[in-house]
Amino acid sequence: MAEHIELAGDVRTEFGKGAARQLRREHKIPASVYAHGKQPLFLELPMRETSNALRHTNAIFELAFGGEKHLAVVKDVQKNPVKRIIEHIDFYEVKAGDKIEVEVPVFIEGETKGNGVAFIIVQTLRVLGDVSELPEEFTLSVEGKQAGDEILAKDIELPKGAKLVDIDEDTAVVSVQIPEGEEEPAAAAAASDDAASDDKTDAAK
Repeated sequence: MAEHIELAGDVRTEFGKGAARQLRREHKIPASVYAHGKQPLFLELPMRETSNALRHTNAIFELAFGGEKHLAVVKDVQKNPVKRIIEHIDFYEVKAGDKIEVEVPVFIEGETKGNGVAFIIVQTLRVLGDVSELPEEFTLSVEGKQAGDEILAKDIELPKGAKLVDIDEDTAVVSVQIPEGEEEPAAAAAASDDAASDDKTDAAK
C-alpha cells in the first residue's frame, strides 16, 4: 500500500515569483492545498523532507500547518527543468473513506522459462480506490512463465474495494515473447535436425 507521510510546514503569507525564489533560497517549497468548494490553502514545506517524501508514488500526506492538519494527495509537482529542483506543489485535500483515481506503475519480477522474455505492455494502470488503500505499485511475477503466456488485467490482485478503470479486463498487461531473431530451443533443435538430415541426403547423392 502507499505510504502515509507526515509533513510539518508553515502558513505561506507572501506570494509571487520573488517570494517563491526567496523560499527556495531558504530550502523551502511553496505549496497549495485545494479542496472541492473551498478556498485553497497556502503553505511552505521543508525542501529536503518533502523531496524525499515525493519519491513515494500515490502517498497520502498529513500536512500540519497553521495549527491544523490536512489529509491530502499530490495533484501536481512543478520542477525546474534545468536545476531539477521542485518549484511548487499542488495538493488535493481528501478525507478517510474518499475514493480517488490514481496512476499505478507496473513492474515485473522472477525468471521466465526458455528463451521467453517478459515485456510490460501496459506501463501504468489507472485505479479507483479508497485513499487509505491506494497501491504504490504493481509488481507482477513472471516466474516460470514461457513464450505465449500473458498476465491479463483481470489477473491482477487489487486492494479491497478498488477497481481498474479505462482498461478491458482481458487486456494483456505483461506478455512473454521470444525476441525477434531468436527461436524456442525446441524449434532450434528441430531446425538443426532438419539441416543434418539434408546434409546426409546430399552426401548420399
